Amino acid sequence: MSMTRLQLCHLSQQNFTSYGTSRADGFESFKNYSEGDNFAIDTFRRYSRNSQDRRDEFSHYAHGANLLMTTSTPTAPALPGAKGSRFSTYVENANLGVEWFISYGKNGNRSPNEFVEYDQSTNLAESNFTNYGNNENGGNDTFKSYGFEGNQVPSSFKSYGDGGKGGIESFTGYSERSSVGTDAFKSYAKNSNAEKINFTSYFGQSFAYGDNFTGYGQGAEGKSTVGFSTYGEGDGLRNFKEYAKEGVTFAEYNVTRALPAARDNLVKKWVEPGKFFRESMLQKGTVMPMPDIRDKMPKRSFLPRSITSKLPFSTSKISELKEIFHASDSSSMETILLDALNECERAPSRGETKRCVGSAEDLIDFATSVLGHNTVVRTTKNVNGWKQDIEIGTMKGINGGKVTKSVSCHQSLYPYLLYYCHSVPKVRVYEADILDPHTKDKINHGVAVCHLDTSAWSSTHGAFLALGSGPGEIEVCHWIFENDMTWTIADE
Repeated sequence: MSMTRLQLCHLSQQNFTSYGTSRADGFESFKNYSEGDNFAIDTFRRYSRNSQDRRDEFSHYAHGANLLMTTSTPTAPALPGAKGSRFSTYVENANLGVEWFISYGKNGNRSPNEFVEYDQSTNLAESNFTNYGNNENGGNDTFKSYGFEGNQVPSSFKSYGDGGKGGIESFTGYSERSSVGTDAFKSYAKNSNAEKINFTSYFGQSFAYGDNFTGYGQGAEGKSTVGFSTYGEGDGLRNFKEYAKEGVTFAEYNVTRALPAARDNLVKKWVEPGKFFRESMLQKGTVMPMPDIRDKMPKRSFLPRSITSKLPFSTSKISELKEIFHASDSSSMETILLDALNECERAPSRGETKRCVGSAEDLIDFATSVLGHNTVVRTTKNVNGWKQDIEIGTMKGINGGKVTKSVSCHQSLYPYLLYYCHSVPKVRVYEADILDPHTKDKINHGVAVCHLDTSAWSSTHGAFLALGSGPGEIEVCHWIFENDMTWTIADE
């Protein structure tokens, strides 16, 4: 494969660098922007820098977008009288979104910012607020219905409001009825003066989350107050380390109540029907939902091993990689690189053998190193039947349906085609004709893997949320999605 034919990761990108610099008065509105985009990356760097008396509104921004990443870095102070920004239904129903607010509102002066219905109903979104409101005077930020009914929505507030004076921060209905969220508040309001922070219905009726408050309110002066009202209603783990011992009030903290049926509805919402199923479903005549098995990654190509062997591939070499792929600091491309590298460097789970491969040669070598050279690779033939009820037709258990091991490979988002391949013991692999349940016509030929040992899986794994039970108590099956694959020893 020649370099001229190489397809690198291509994403829809919009760059608003130095947008609105030094403007006075006026109003900017981003309404229905990036709606439904696939692989969108938007950059708002130095947005409204040195502006005065301006009001910016993001309404229905990136509604229903897929793999959206936004970066906002207004690095210079707002002038007196700045009217602030309003984010209304921002990134609603997005999938795999990552947002960065870097030095947003830093050194600002009484510029109110509102996040209303921000990240509502998003899936696997990640928000990072770094140096947000640093040394701001009289800041007034409101987070209302932030992360409502989200799924796995980790947020990081690092040095948020550090050194602020007389500010008011309000978190109302924050991450309410969310699932598996983890938030980190590091040095939040540290060294502030007369700050007022109120967490009302924080993580109310949420399910299985964890919070870390490190250096929270530490060194605050001037009667800074922090209030937690009905904080953490539901399940979860919390860690308060080196936070202010005075001026912090916990009202109805860590309330233990029976969660309403809303939790069950949330689980059903975020665990797609048919994504996980029991082995007993794989019988001729069974009608079941087929999840969205389409490949949603950008089109890319493998690199030849002669090239990948010369490229760095390590978090310790991130500076070199950023130079190679033209990734600036705190950019979306840097996030893509680090996310893939961290997953590839993660220690294998019990019984797992894993490797990330960026060339066809490495892919084959890894599979054969685990299974031997007498191997066969399989994948689901097409995407027909996705998001519909299907009927199982003729079935076949690979290797006679015996317990075996396989090597499954799943795509990772990276500038070139990268697969995360892993071998897990104690599986059964099946092939099945997939029929239209109404006409009985064959529309697809699917490959399914059933994991028989789930004892090392997390108790919050989507499979257990969907099927009930817990680690080690049930087997879990899933289809092989488009452009993913599973390798097995060839039938004798």
